[in-house]
Amino acid sequence: MEYSISISVQTERQVKDTKSIPFGLQPTEHMFIAEYRDGQWQDSRIMPFTNLSMSPLALCLHYGQTVFEGMKAFMMEDGSVNIFRPDKHYDRFTKSLDRMCMPHVPKDLFMEALHQLVQLDASWVPSESDGSLYIRPFMIATEDRIGVKISDEYLFMIVCTPAYQYYSKPLKVKVEDKYVRAAEGGTGFAKCGGNYGASFYPTKLAKEQGYDQVLWTDSKNHEFIEESGTMNVMFVIDGTLLTPPLSGTILDGITRDSLLTIAQEKGIKTEVRPIRHKEIIDALASGKRVEAFGAGTAAVIAPIEVIAVGGKEYTCYLGEDALMYQLANDLLAIRKGHQPDNHNWNYIV
Repeated sequence: MEYSISISVQTERQVKDTKSIPFGLQPTEHMFIAEYRDGQWQDSRIMPFTNLSMSPLALCLHYGQTVFEGMKAFMMEDGSVNIFRPDKHYDRFTKSLDRMCMPHVPKDLFMEALHQLVQLDASWVPSESDGSLYIRPFMIATEDRIGVKISDEYLFMIVCTPAYQYYSKPLKVKVEDKYVRAAEGGTGFAKCGGNYGASFYPTKLAKEQGYDQVLWTDSKNHEFIEESGTMNVMFVIDGTLLTPPLSGTILDGITRDSLLTIAQEKGIKTEVRPIRHKEIIDALASGKRVEAFGAGTAAVIAPIEVIAVGGKEYTCYLGEDALMYQLANDLLAIRKGHQPDNHNWNYIV
């Protein structure tokens, strides 16, 4: 099915220097919006970026029906613009929508909206090696009614913002042994707003203790590592790339999947298995070379310098020859067109 998207254009770009602006503060000139009512998507349009107007009774403001994605577009070597792995992002978005009882966005509409919006605002895609255009598709429940129910009305929107290096320095993280991000049977695998809101308090406590993020552990015994802050987490020990397996409590990260694929193709041994935090600490305490890093769309690779547990800190390896940097460079080379895209990850606008 073909979807018609009306376009209202704002022709003058208002901001020239985007690198000096903190991430997430500067939207591009346009946004996409579609409305779901009477059982179908309608009024699909691209328009100048503007504020929303909705009822204070809108269900998203009260009962948590909100889902989002995080994607990126890159300026390639030949000057074209590439949206990275939109198919996998769409699949994850749909999986999150299912969990939150929200209607699917037809894939044709999702892809056409991405294409048209990024094409229109392509001048906002940074050309610098550390620059990209962050793309945020999201859906919210808009039915104006107080009452615990599944909404009958929604907005699906896409907004964009220029993005550069997310973290300016390696992270200090604390193994979380009291609070949990998610439990089996919950919404941990979904990108829904409530997961992030619930993580703020333990992260705030960790920051008050001098740490940047927490290492989330399982909800039963706080024994197994799950994620790092809002990212998947990976380790390198004895040349082997380790990461926890996907589950109902761990997000199916696109960066995680890409790095695993690249590592396997380079002949690097990979293990996707449960990882006790004691295993990581024992390796660090024994003097082994241990790399630890977060992996996610916003940060790509976030090196971890310090892991703290039980009041004691352990230092991870950050040398220039670290495997995590090699993997990050290979991923960037594919996104920028410097290396062949053997998996058709790049969607050229």
